[in-house]
Amino acid sequence: MPRNTSVRDYIRTIVDFPKEGIMFRDVTTLFADPRGFRMAIDQMLHPYAGERIDKVVGLEARGFILGGAIAHQLSVGFVPIRKKGKLPGTTISQDYKLEYGEAIVEIHDDAIRSGEKILVVDDLLATGGTAAAGIKLIERLGGEIVSCAFVVDLPDLGGRKVLEELGMDVHALCTFEGA
Repeated sequence: MPRNTSVRDYIRTIVDFPKEGIMFRDVTTLFADPRGFRMAIDQMLHPYAGERIDKVVGLEARGFILGGAIAHQLSVGFVPIRKKGKLPGTTISQDYKLEYGEAIVEIHDDAIRSGEKILVVDDLLATGGTAAAGIKLIERLGGEIVSCAFVVDLPDLGGRKVLEELGMDVHALCTFEGA
C-alpha cells in the first residue's frame, strides 16, 4: 500500500456528491488518520510561527475540528461561528448568499474583544461566502484577522479572490481543480 506523503494524499474524492457533477473533497479520511491529521495541523500552524494570535475562530462544522486542535497547540481560545439558531447566548448574525438561496451564521456577541488577533480556520475554501460572512462578524466585534487558513482550496470557485479582495491573507495546504 502506498504511503501518504502529503495532506492531499489523505483526502478522498467522492464523485457526484451531494449532486451530479460535484467532486466532493472529503477531509474525514484526513481526520481519521493520526499521521495525516497531525501533518495537517502542523502545516496549518507553520505560517504563523512567531505571530501573535489571541483566538482561533472555526467555521461550522469541520472548522471546529481543525480550529480546536490549532487553538490547543497555540494555547489560545477557540470561538465557533455557527449556523443561525445553534448558539445559546446573545449573538450577532451575518447573512450570505449560497449557490441556491441564502444562509445566516452567528457568533456570540462577547466572543471576541476589540483588538484581539484572530486566525480563521476551515477545512475547505470554495466560493468564500461562509468565510466572508465570518470575517464580517469578527470585524464587527473589533477582531483583527491575522489570516485565514484552509486545508483545501478549490480555486475554480473563486473563494481566495473573494477573501483577498476583503484584504485577507489566505493559506491553503492543497488545491483541487474543478467543482
